[in-house]
Amino acid sequence: MLATGETHSVREFVKKAFEEVGRAVEWSGEGADETGRDAESGSELVKIDPRYFRRTEVDHLLGDSSKARRELGWSHKTTFPELVSEMVREDLAAVGENGKRNDPGD
Repeated sequence: MLATGETHSVREFVKKAFEEVGRAVEWSGEGADETGRDAESGSELVKIDPRYFRRTEVDHLLGDSSKARRELGWSHKTTFPELVSEMVREDLAAVGENGKRNDPGD
C-alpha cells in the first residue's frame, strides 16, 4: 500500500460514508462519550469505543510516498471522496438486500 500524502480524520471518513447513503451525522459529547446521531431521526449511528484507541495515540499520521513518486513515477489517482464512495458501494453490495454479509463461504 502506498500513501497519498493526504491526511483525513475518522470523523471526516464517517461523514463522507454516511453522505453516500443520504444521511447527515451530528456529533455530540467529547472523547469516549462522543456519539454521532442521524441529523434527521436522532438515531445513534456512531459510538466511540475505547477498545479501539491506539495505545500510543499520535496527533497526526501522514504517509510519505515520495520514494514511489521519485523512483516509479507513481501518483495516486483516486481522491478521498472517490475512495470513500467506492468503499461504501462495495460494502453495500457485500451486504445485499437481506442486510447480512454475502460472504462466499456462508
